[in-house]
Amino acid sequence: MYKSIVYSISILLLSCYFTTEKKVKQEPVSTISNQGIIDKVDTIVIPSELPIYTWINDYKPQNGLINQISVPSGYKRLQPTHQSFGYWLQFLPLKPEASSVFYHSGVEKPNKVHFRVIDLDTGKRDLQQCADAVMRLKAEYHYARGEYANIHFNYTSGHRVSFDDWRKGKKPIIKGNKVLFSSPTGNTNNTYKNFKRYMMQIFSYAGTASLSKELVSVPIAQMEIGDVFIQGGFPGHAVIVIDMAENAEGEKIFMLAQSYMPAQDMHILKNDYSKAFSPWYRLDFGEILSTPEWSFHKTDLKRFK
Repeated sequence: MYKSIVYSISILLLSCYFTTEKKVKQEPVSTISNQGIIDKVDTIVIPSELPIYTWINDYKPQNGLINQISVPSGYKRLQPTHQSFGYWLQFLPLKPEASSVFYHSGVEKPNKVHFRVIDLDTGKRDLQQCADAVMRLKAEYHYARGEYANIHFNYTSGHRVSFDDWRKGKKPIIKGNKVLFSSPTGNTNNTYKNFKRYMMQIFSYAGTASLSKELVSVPIAQMEIGDVFIQGGFPGHAVIVIDMAENAEGEKIFMLAQSYMPAQDMHILKNDYSKAFSPWYRLDFGEILSTPEWSFHKTDLKRFK
């Protein structure tokens, strides 16, 4: 991911699905494959405790990923721990099926690499690119839970900037190749508006190069929802695993989401290399994971600490 501003400082949990969940019969929401490999969604999963998506005023679980996209025949979704990051990602709100991906400028993205569009604001600046969107999801999850101390990222310079400090008035000050920090003001601002200001700062001074150093490598066989394929660089790229499923033979599949350059709506990627199986990818993809706009090595899989 390239951001010119980065260069200035770089020189510088559902052990089973909820026992109290409700399943409501409804008309099919989405047909994924015209070859019949993937069934239609015919029920709505309504958890007893809805996950929180702060940017959505009226979250409807029927618009969540888990209720919009089915798994292939013979597979069952993995069941993350209740209210874990993986669980939260499985219920991410999606825009209607026919939605297009738009750049931050309002221009429609010409190459159709998306299967569905995630209902997450992009902003009007060219900031929320690939690693930024990944960091946004992780930060939004913790913010919704009031876990402010868990929201922290490093600038490309290596300086750690936390929302816990930011909300107390301790702000980074960029001076040439140096990053200094102001003293706390004595006032605390936990508002979502202030959280968004913090994320804009992170987007401006962090990216794939810094995030890849923060994450820990994970063997491909141990993949979990919320893991990230990432190559740090200028540019680099990052995509996040937002859902997984498994069949009776233990074969696992996964789903990926990304933003890209320039900043654009976050979207679920198609699988152009197995269109009848799209948007799912097989875990046994070999050494190279080919996505519509980037190729990763299986050793590029990492996880938030």
